Amino acid sequence: MIKQALDTLAAALLLLNGIGALYGGINLILHRDGSSIQLSPHWLLHSPFTDYLIPGIILFVANGLLSISAFTALIMQLKNYAYFVLAQGAILTGWIVIQMYLIQTVHPLHLILGCMGLTLIILGLILSKKY
Repeated sequence: MIKQALDTLAAALLLLNGIGALYGGINLILHRDGSSIQLSPHWLLHSPFTDYLIPGIILFVANGLLSISAFTALIMQLKNYAYFVLAQGAILTGWIVIQMYLIQTVHPLHLILGCMGLTLIILGLILSKKY
């Protein structure tokens, strides 16, 4: 019963992150200036990027496709799916920390997504234990 609740929470977080990252990533790929999702080019001043193309590709793949892959592994109850949950939590948390460092600001969404990443790490650790 507890495992099912933890699986459900992990699935919801992975799906939410995956869909959001696919949406954001494709928007940044198609609109390199960030205008389609109200991102200022000013935020790139302290980064190695001149536009949002590369961050968009990374977002799409690392937090979009990989999150959906982890979600799929969880839903299919593949062996060791918990490690995919844990890894996606680490990727999301790393993405947020690096993003805050590069843009030199903290947005409330950073805190929300950072907490999501940490929660996925914790869920992955708990679910990796044999029940």
